[in-house]
Amino acid sequence: MADPIDCAMDLMRRLPPQKVEENLADLVDLAPHLADDLVASIDAPLRSQRCAKTGRDYLLSDYNRDNDSYRSPWSNEFDPPLADSSLIPPPKLRKLEIAANDAVDTYRELYFEGGVSSVYMWELEDQFAAAVMIKKVNDETSKVKGAWDSIHVFEVHEKGRSAHYKLTSTIMLYMLTSGEKLGSMNLSGSLTRQAEQDFPLDDPNAHVANIGRMVEDMEIKMRNALHEIYFGKTKDISNDLRSINSLAEAKKQAAIQAELVGRLQERHR
Repeated sequence: MADPIDCAMDLMRRLPPQKVEENLADLVDLAPHLADDLVASIDAPLRSQRCAKTGRDYLLSDYNRDNDSYRSPWSNEFDPPLADSSLIPPPKLRKLEIAANDAVDTYRELYFEGGVSSVYMWELEDQFAAAVMIKKVNDETSKVKGAWDSIHVFEVHEKGRSAHYKLTSTIMLYMLTSGEKLGSMNLSGSLTRQAEQDFPLDDPNAHVANIGRMVEDMEIKMRNALHEIYFGKTKDISNDLRSINSLAEAKKQAAIQAELVGRLQERHR
């Protein structure tokens, strides 16, 4: 018998990512005993909030949430304020988090020309973890609405002068368009991939470069996969359904082809 969690996850992968929260609520209503596992396993589109202290936007997720408060990576403070939280990284890790946020912010501006990015780090028993997140929504005045959400979660094990990085990446993409000529279209989907790699660790700050390199490589691979799976397949379907030439031209071309085939067959008799 199939595992209910696997069935639920398989179903969610086939539903529009912009309606993840709505679909997740419906699944929980159908199977309340799976609520904790579903909430922990299913990624939702990212939301942003403005840091009251620095005036910079940051992304909200379970990686910077303590109860109903969210920690800003820019000020390291919670909103609404908290007296104490276990999510505050220690000074050494916080220094690394600041450097990673600056690096990813530059990467986001160069690759996406806008959007919001956030990096959060926290300690584990014998290692540390990091979440690198990027969100880009197109201009609201555009006729085409769309969003890109990427979530990269790292587990980092230091081994002397090297470190082992385990990466799980999820990208959610959707594009909505409507018009009199083209009609309505909803192109959306999500993709999850994993990777592991070892890098030299000459100094602690090398973590930033290593994490950044893996994020860049993974996003390029996943962007190409999304382009091939969704856009390529959609283009093939559209080309099969619609023709640029008129029906009369298509019939004329088919008649010419049939005549040529007939003459070739006569020649070989």
